[in-house]
Amino acid sequence: MSERVELVWYGDDAPWYDHGPEHPLRPARVILTHELIRAYGILDGTAVVEVPARDATDDELALVHAAEYMDAVRRAGHGERGPWGRFGFGPGDNPVFPAMHEAAARVAGATLVAAEAVVSGRVDHAFNPSGGLHHAAADRASGFCVYDDPAIAIAWMLGNGIERIAYVDVDVHHGDGPQGIFYDDPRVLTISLHQDGRTLFPGTGGVDEWGGGDAVGTKVNVPLPPFTGDDQWLAAFRAVVPPLVDAFEPQVLVTQLGCDSHHRDPLASLVLTTAAYRAAARELHDLAHRVTGGRWLATGGGGYQWAAVVPRAWTIYFAEMAGRPVPDTLPPGWVRAAREQGGDEVPLTLSEPGVFAGEVAAAVDGVVDHIRRTIFPVHGL
Repeated sequence: MSERVELVWYGDDAPWYDHGPEHPLRPARVILTHELIRAYGILDGTAVVEVPARDATDDELALVHAAEYMDAVRRAGHGERGPWGRFGFGPGDNPVFPAMHEAAARVAGATLVAAEAVVSGRVDHAFNPSGGLHHAAADRASGFCVYDDPAIAIAWMLGNGIERIAYVDVDVHHGDGPQGIFYDDPRVLTISLHQDGRTLFPGTGGVDEWGGGDAVGTKVNVPLPPFTGDDQWLAAFRAVVPPLVDAFEPQVLVTQLGCDSHHRDPLASLVLTTAAYRAAARELHDLAHRVTGGRWLATGGGGYQWAAVVPRAWTIYFAEMAGRPVPDTLPPGWVRAAREQGGDEVPLTLSEPGVFAGEVAAAVDGVVDHIRRTIFPVHGL
């Protein structure tokens, strides 16, 4: 059982990480998650508490990002004209938005607050739902992501006494940022379960992307075919994640909890339900206590059904982290508020009926078998 858990709140004293009203990455998904966690009474002010975020400093951002890129982010967000396209900005996924540096530095700072809490022993688990911006590279924005907060937190922890970290990414899109940043670093195990990159952005994440140099075998990808459902996804998760994390013996578990693998998500083609998130939350919680002495830093991630799915998924994860069972029926006041913002399709319960999944079991088994043949032996499995 966790003794103390923190929810890191982005706060009202900084500009929101907001690409604009037509962009799928909506700040409302984080706000509604925060409101649902509060409505359920999970925060008790003693063992389960809310703490404020802070801004990441330039020195902290520079643990991962190039100085030239950080300067471009700041100047572009302040309205200056410049060659911002070469840094990944422009129409589409990564539009320049006002105060872009300040907003992205707050997201990174929130994840650093969580990292500080876990490393210091102040908490067992900490969750930053505004984080999980896992596509940003050292010198380029990508996939809605400006600064790579999971990678920044990992780099910070490695510089502050932590020697081995496991990063588990369950977003439907490949966790290419942390993988690339730590590709040659044997101290970081990255595991990403995602829709096959041959069918979805960012087009990477094959099993054969497994690390370089001394880090061979520490970068693990589980590319899943479209229409993978709960049973097949969970089978792959259980076959790959626990044994590799156990064998790696990390001191901290970092997770990116993107829920764009949900069957209602508009940007991808996996067909998970909230039942998969509940099961994954239990597995990750057990893994943290069994392997890392409870040290678990969690971030949000993708998820573009921002009223109907994201708050339910992340509340399921946080309730598990906090060890606080919650009723399946959503608080009526929260449902009314969410429907006012997101339409009438907001469900009334955390759980939901199963959906039809594709005939993909053989393909999923093939991916797992490939990992077992090529990566497991590196870890003595």
